Amino acid sequence: MTKGNIEISVIIPAFNEEENIFPMYSKLSEALSRASESWEILFIDDGSFDATRQKCLELSRLNSAVRYIGFTRNFGHQAAITAGLDSARGQAIISLDCDMQDPPELVEEMIRKWREGYLVVYGRRIARHDGFFKKFSAILYYRLLHRFSDYKIPRNVGDFRLVDRKVLNQLLDMREKSRYLRGMVAWLGFKHAFVDYERVKRERGRSKFTLTRMMRFAMDGIMNFALLPLRVGLLIGMISVITGFSLMIYLLIDYFVQGGSFPLDMFLIDTIFIFMGVLFLLVWLIGEYVGRILDESRGRPLYVVAETEETDAPSHS
Repeated sequence: MTKGNIEISVIIPAFNEEENIFPMYSKLSEALSRASESWEILFIDDGSFDATRQKCLELSRLNSAVRYIGFTRNFGHQAAITAGLDSARGQAIISLDCDMQDPPELVEEMIRKWREGYLVVYGRRIARHDGFFKKFSAILYYRLLHRFSDYKIPRNVGDFRLVDRKVLNQLLDMREKSRYLRGMVAWLGFKHAFVDYERVKRERGRSKFTLTRMMRFAMDGIMNFALLPLRVGLLIGMISVITGFSLMIYLLIDYFVQGGSFPLDMFLIDTIFIFMGVLFLLVWLIGEYVGRILDESRGRPLYVVAETEETDAPSHS
């Protein structure tokens, strides 16, 4: 299997997954051998402190199709996948976690979809056997992200996906530090398909996604692909201003038409309420400018070309 002749690359980020390295390799290599004649597996060790490194190195010595990349420390899940994307040599690149909750056998169907012409193939979870809190929070989060994102990110998809080399080349140009690859792939807008599956329970090892990591990851998705947090000021400001003016109109009608009293403190409270709304509108306006600065600083391409057609001019010697 030569460097320039690899069809499928599979990226597997691993953090303290010593119990899953060999089972993952066994199932994945069988599926890849059935689906393709040329493939490679990249294990990305994200600063593990168990025997993950030793097991990956052992596999790489047993099979030249297995490659190993080890980090000096834990840089995070998205950084590990990015390192794999940077090093992958295949024409199609698949990423999946090492916890065995995303079935490795599914890569065969993903590869079939890719050969049908889809440049992105997502693994979509139609059911998940996680705990109640994780399941509920995931459903809520994906619905909110889908509703408020400026770009429609598919629901119930994680980092189990296949991307074509053309998609990868565009991803490699997107070097933002705060990475949310699910959104970045969706942002590119390439033709995509889904492979549905049930996400099973973890059998070996423990989940590394603590509540803190989950919240940080969720914030990356919201902050990178939705300007909703910056636009909250608009909503609060409009509600405050409309409510304040409505109350002012009521006080004026009550005073001039019905002869009611017009206490000064009520007038001052209402005026402050209106100006508070104006301040929130100004915060929203500043947020809009910050959002545009953020977009500029990311350095993403202005557009992505799906395909071109050119006629080569005849050569002259």
